[in-house]
Amino acid sequence: MTRVAHVMAGAAAGGAELFYERLTIALAAPNPEAPAIEVLPVIRRDPARAARLRAGSLEPVQLGFGGGLDLLTRPRLGAVLRRFRPRVTVAWMNRAARLTPSGDWVLAGRLGGFYDLSNYARCDHLVGNTRGIVDWIVGQGWDPSKVHHLPNFAAEFEAAQPVRPATVPPAAPLVLALGRLHANKAFDVLIRAMHWIPQAHVLIAGEGPERAALEALARAEGVADRLHMPGWAENTGGLLAASDVLVCPSRHEPLGNVVIEAFSASRPVVAASSQGPVELIVHGNDGLLVPLEDAIALGQALALLLEDRALAARLAAAGRARYEADFAAGPVLDRWRRFLTTVEKR
Repeated sequence: MTRVAHVMAGAAAGGAELFYERLTIALAAPNPEAPAIEVLPVIRRDPARAARLRAGSLEPVQLGFGGGLDLLTRPRLGAVLRRFRPRVTVAWMNRAARLTPSGDWVLAGRLGGFYDLSNYARCDHLVGNTRGIVDWIVGQGWDPSKVHHLPNFAAEFEAAQPVRPATVPPAAPLVLALGRLHANKAFDVLIRAMHWIPQAHVLIAGEGPERAALEALARAEGVADRLHMPGWAENTGGLLAASDVLVCPSRHEPLGNVVIEAFSASRPVVAASSQGPVELIVHGNDGLLVPLEDAIALGQALALLLEDRALAARLAAAGRARYEADFAAGPVLDRWRRFLTTVEKR
């Protein structure tokens, strides 16, 4: 049996954090057709995350993972790893990579963005979840043989039952956006684009520091009665099933996990041409891409898919086929298992 420790010091919510939970639980699940992997999740103290991992039959270790004055996490983490004796330890993102010590294990840093690589100086290997990130890491001087592309997988949403919020009129077209209410997500551009879809309602499922500014913008643009911001989604699959289009307007999006989730749910996608969506979407085949910061183009693309249902269905079907080939749990887990069971120290 291969022992693997996964170290996550991230926030309570976010795309990388949610994928961490899905991946660790899936890797540890019994599979008669795959090598057995024993997984130790090490996380920043978070009772909700710990409960979800326990529900997936894992027993997480919770540590402080504080700032510069945290002198306890690194030695405690080292002791945890020495007792567990992993073959590979995967450090997820900057803080975990800074605080995870080297040892007898292979140390791999997992990146979901274009991070400061000085945080990964002790790592033997780096993993990027997009080809763009992998190419960028190699461009910073890393040996290409030590940099690996391991994509995310999305949950299986094809059979999800629609969950339409009571505030959205039953017959109104519904445009869905998912993500943290942060400037990078460009939800302000989406709000301005609502003028081109006057019959549609827009639901932004997420939370963050831009809430007040977005609400004020919606009032100023005269679209507040058609904008819904209920906070973090508890049922992503249900919202996707209830939606007509998934939109990803981000200014900066290294991956765009929401695009993969829409592929899974057989929903057509409109996305701004940031790094991740450009890698994921073939324009006109499995989604539509529009220029960054262009509210008019975004609104017109959304209007096109809301009006041309045949086009929307064709894009959705192609997206679903792409999900099954590249982003379903099976093919992605196979790639992770090969990496974890064969990778060697540098």
